[in-house]
Amino acid sequence: MYQKIIISFILSLSITVSYAQFGYGFTASNDLYHRYVNPKNGNIEPASGSAILNLGAGPKIWLGNKKVSVSLEGQAVVGFLSLSSKEYKGLGSIAFPLLAKLNFKGLSTFDREGKMGFSIGGGLQYNKTEFFGLTEEFLKKSVVRDFFTTYVVQAGYGFGISGFTAHGIVRYGFNPDDKTNTWNIGLQYDFNRPMLKKITSAESEL
Repeated sequence: MYQKIIISFILSLSITVSYAQFGYGFTASNDLYHRYVNPKNGNIEPASGSAILNLGAGPKIWLGNKKVSVSLEGQAVVGFLSLSSKEYKGLGSIAFPLLAKLNFKGLSTFDREGKMGFSIGGGLQYNKTEFFGLTEEFLKKSVVRDFFTTYVVQAGYGFGISGFTAHGIVRYGFNPDDKTNTWNIGLQYDFNRPMLKKITSAESEL
């Protein structure tokens, strides 16, 4: 099964590079919900989550055509009000997802016509919770909130037109070594600057 997936990915990459355009820009996101489960630390509740004020942004590059593209992206996703609802210890979470993705149809960002599309990808995510306002009570219990790593897979579906996309995403992360996991569910927006410039150039010629 894994061999078929790898072969399909290589073939898609080969076809993409054969008719490739290059794009660069940035991506932004708004998690409607996220949840991070830390490594076990005694009897302390390991999870922290938030459904309010979760914002992310970072650089992104594309290589491909209007049917399919390969992209690399990195974000900093901050959950300003993330907390443990069972056992309050402090506020805030931050995650750094680093992803490689295959983007199809509208989400390739290279099609001048508006279309629906989807994306699949994976990579690594570095996570930290309660990064400010840790309470004295839990400091006395030697609560440690270091960065932990999860292997992530992400799927997206939405609309794209000439360098811009708006799509829903679901990203799941896991690490069997320390039994951690992460969920990020929300909206993502991509901006391919060379394609966006083509729109402004065309409008100026009218």
